[in-house]
Amino acid sequence: MADITAKNTGKVTIKIPRPLYEKISAVIEGAGYNSVTDFVVYVLRDLVASHELAGSESAGAKEIEKVKQHLKALGYM
Repeated sequence: MADITAKNTGKVTIKIPRPLYEKISAVIEGAGYNSVTDFVVYVLRDLVASHELAGSESAGAKEIEKVKQHLKALGYM
């Protein structure tokens, strides 16, 4: 049933541990994000973009470092 919903809305659900969710919520408080979901989508898009730019010498290293800093702040690294 989840797959049908995902196909109809273009979205899927990703589960994360509640303590991590609460940490993210505290980190983004007052940062301009509407929700934890908005922030996580932003970080993941940034990560994907960094991966795509990794072949580019001018921006690749800077973008990867930026994503690493985001992931470290979220407790992934």
